[in-house]
Amino acid sequence: MFSFKQFTVQQDRCAMKVGTDGVLLGAWTPIFHKPFNILDIGSGTGLIALMLAQRSHAQQIDAVEIDEEAYEQCVENFEQSKWNDRLFCYHASIDEFTEELFEDEEEYDLIVSNPPFYSENYSSGNDKRDQARFQEALPFDELIESAQALLSENGIFAVIIPYKEEENFIDLAQSIGLFPLKITRVKGNHTSEIKRSLLAFSRIEQEPLVDELIIETDRHKYTPEYIDLTKDFYLKL
Repeated sequence: MFSFKQFTVQQDRCAMKVGTDGVLLGAWTPIFHKPFNILDIGSGTGLIALMLAQRSHAQQIDAVEIDEEAYEQCVENFEQSKWNDRLFCYHASIDEFTEELFEDEEEYDLIVSNPPFYSENYSSGNDKRDQARFQEALPFDELIESAQALLSENGIFAVIIPYKEEENFIDLAQSIGLFPLKITRVKGNHTSEIKRSLLAFSRIEQEPLVDELIIETDRHKYTPEYIDLTKDFYLKL
């Protein structure tokens, strides 16, 4: 179990536990356009959807999760939250979900995803964890195509991915009409390499805002920027 200031996440049945990546994306994702509805692709525990329920006034926040146990846990976490009337989880692959909604002409003002991204041929010995982690479970091109199909005209699509995949991901998105709006590159500390890229896309071609976020100055000593971003969520900040 992981307790935040306004909600709790049960995670014993999820391969992918609550981690910094999910918290970063949930806290960083732009909502200045006041989304009416939100979609979280590959929701896992439901963490990012819960964070966006706390941050926004979106009337409808949908999550889609392919793993049955993670889906069931996500539903429970939604039901236990104070925003349970706005949160819904669907048990489906993103392909199935997109096809059904595309036919109904359903669109979202905000789409978020913390996608699985270990594309190397590596096995941890835990099949569920591997499926949750591996890019094969949700290839980037599939994710981007679904976002493009389901994003409203003025919508935003936000992800967190490994920095080494940034250029490739942006190229794929631009090739189907999604352009970077904001790019934040994340480092563990001042001397470490850039590990993650937070990316937000829209349908409007423009010069993206590019910045950097450093998490720690020392072990468990967080930078003012990281504290400012996450203080509404973490109990000890």
